[in-house]
Amino acid sequence: MNNKLYLLKLTLVATLGGLLFGYDTGVIAGTVGSLDAFFIEPKGLDELSASSLKGWLVSIALLGCIVGGAVAGVIGKAFGRKKGLLFAGTLFFISALGSALPELFIQPLGAGDHTLHIVFMIYRAIGGLGVGIASMLSPVYIAEIAPADQRGKLVSFNQLAIVGGFMVVYFVNYFIALSGDDTWLNEIGWRYMFASELIPVTIFLILLFLVPDTPRSLVYHNKENEALEILEKVNGTSKASAILAEIKETLKEKSGKVLSYGWGLIIIGILLSVFQQFVGINVVLYYAPEIFKTLNLGTDAALLQTIIVGIVNFSFTIIAVKTVDNYGRKPLMIIGAIGMAVAMIALGFAFFAQTGGYLALICMMVYVAAFALSWGPVTWVLLAEIFPNNIRNKAMPIAVAAQWLSNLVVSVSFPIMNENTYLIENFNNGFAYWIYGIMSVIAAVFVWKYVPETKGKTLEEMSKLWRK
Repeated sequence: MNNKLYLLKLTLVATLGGLLFGYDTGVIAGTVGSLDAFFIEPKGLDELSASSLKGWLVSIALLGCIVGGAVAGVIGKAFGRKKGLLFAGTLFFISALGSALPELFIQPLGAGDHTLHIVFMIYRAIGGLGVGIASMLSPVYIAEIAPADQRGKLVSFNQLAIVGGFMVVYFVNYFIALSGDDTWLNEIGWRYMFASELIPVTIFLILLFLVPDTPRSLVYHNKENEALEILEKVNGTSKASAILAEIKETLKEKSGKVLSYGWGLIIIGILLSVFQQFVGINVVLYYAPEIFKTLNLGTDAALLQTIIVGIVNFSFTIIAVKTVDNYGRKPLMIIGAIGMAVAMIALGFAFFAQTGGYLALICMMVYVAAFALSWGPVTWVLLAEIFPNNIRNKAMPIAVAAQWLSNLVVSVSFPIMNENTYLIENFNNGFAYWIYGIMSVIAAVFVWKYVPETKGKTLEEMSKLWRK
């Protein structure tokens, strides 16, 4: 029992990195209209320039995510998983403060205006750097702590924390929006939304000082006694020595070449990341209020609809956590991709036929449920599992960087498609959703044909699997 409580404590602290991942990326959803009014409208730009700038204001954090994902392996290897997460938390803190007050150290507080859009984007990119680092190190920390028979469930907790972060910030944004009218929200309210992240960030940084690094990271840094102590607490004394021996064996080649197991493994990791984004999930998570506003809903109603999206996302992620170790990774991924394809294609037709808000809402709920049951949590489980120990620090950052790059492409391109006069006149905002539906079909075929089942395998067994 004590072992389970200890393992749960370590997992929950690591998942706060995932919660901040969701909080930092989700907070933008409630501010899109306000950022438009505050930074873009005063500039008097043409349609394409205005929609492009909006795309970058919303998505600039993803540039930081790409860099953070790419360097997370180097940071985690050189300084350990724990210190890497501490660094990510510090970046979250700087970003939350600076995004709320872009005039800080430049102009009197509260006197900022649309000319500070570049400064705002820099602070958002700093937060993205933290997200990119946490997006890799949080699931890796959990995967390297957890016993093989519980790893899928515990790594899925990280995705549960991510969607929990989205859900919490949707509630926070909604109640902040209720504190004033649209004018207040566009001038001041959006600042409170960004500043609210300072609370969970501070808790995360404090709790990180109360947990150790992972056994694999400790062995890598020649701290075998500390690693054995943690393994005994998590796995029991009888198993700890054998697991330590396996870790030492797989870490003998401390810096294996990234292609030690061939191109196939790297490509599978990259495509898992790419498809997770190309199915369009972050369009829903970032732009949900703006999507609902196209259905002639007011700001408050649109934010309330977004809360419903967050609740569905969180609820079905719980189901995934409970099933991923029972039914395996592949079945959930394939079923989820098919569900997303049906929902997105139907959503496109709902917009195209202008059949009303409720049908669009139902389609979006089905889509979010299918994603939360599959490609949301299970992609991260697979990425934390498929790469053998001796190349994980090099291979996983490639996959994570590819994920954030794909996210950037989708997030920047969506407002350009969604606000394009020609596409609106001919497809009534439905065009983009058909693209995401087609991508979901391709994703299902990819998993069916090329992704191996990793259920129940130890991280050390993955080396043998790929050698075969």
